[in-house]
Amino acid sequence: MPNANVDRKNPKRCASSGSDYSLMEFMREWPDDDACLTWLWVNRFAEDGKHAECPKCEQVREFKRYKTAQRRQSWTCSACGHHIQPTAGTIFEGSSTSLQLWFYAIHVMTSTRCGVSAKALERELGVTYKTAWRMFNLIRNELMAQDDEPLAGEVEIDETSVDGKPRKHYRLSQDPEALSKAHKLRERSRATVYAAVERGGRIKATVMESRRGPALKQQAIQWIVPNAVVYTDEWPAYNGLSLHFSAHSRVRHSSGEYVIGGTHTNTIEGFFGNLKTGIRGNYKKVSHKWLQGYLNEYTFRYNHRHRGERSMFETLLLRAAAGH
Repeated sequence: MPNANVDRKNPKRCASSGSDYSLMEFMREWPDDDACLTWLWVNRFAEDGKHAECPKCEQVREFKRYKTAQRRQSWTCSACGHHIQPTAGTIFEGSSTSLQLWFYAIHVMTSTRCGVSAKALERELGVTYKTAWRMFNLIRNELMAQDDEPLAGEVEIDETSVDGKPRKHYRLSQDPEALSKAHKLRERSRATVYAAVERGGRIKATVMESRRGPALKQQAIQWIVPNAVVYTDEWPAYNGLSLHFSAHSRVRHSSGEYVIGGTHTNTIEGFFGNLKTGIRGNYKKVSHKWLQGYLNEYTFRYNHRHRGERSMFETLLLRAAAGH
């Protein structure tokens, strides 16, 4: 028997749902391109939807939107005729793709845990692969960019290797020279991802040229406040961190140690596991050139995983409205 308390014509998200913004909520709130454009206008220029600061008049004027043969996405000053386009200065500027599709792409990226490929977005939106890739790339690098606020408290630090996308392919054979070239190419294709995470808090991640040398230590000093307690493994690049932070504890994986009291790097390794699973499952390979954008996406979702005053989707929309 169907539940009599459920309105099938007005479905609602269950309290037990892991989502903070469902597809049905999106469809109701953003039914067409005009709804998205009006939201941008109100949030960027006209709080009441009618009055905005006119750059030409240099005072608050009434603005109206007129239907034109060119189908302009603009509002016009009733005094001087100056046009204001809500998309100007945002990632939507110059795009002929519907704002509703842009908003849906943002919703898709915030409603998944392991990412979505541009090829999947191409199929869902009915756009070209080039358009889908451009949309995802701008969202990752403009809206999901990591902030400069330092990490504090108990912070775990670690690095990992992520397979890149090699430029050449060698057929495996019994030829030692060919095998050597293939091995060297694979080594060059691997990227070093370096990350630091607050236990119970935020994370930062970046692409490093190498996991050797002083760069890892310098990045930790830049990311983390001096009075923090840091946890790492026994990798030599982390030697001397105790001179820069309140305390430095290490777990020795080579000796079979993984957790000693509160000393471990399980939190950061969990993030790496999700990152690698997403890359293998959705993208197969990610080139070094674009890897930082993917790190931005995964760190954004991690940092906003707990429900706050607003959903991840709304957070990204407000960032889009703020422009760049």
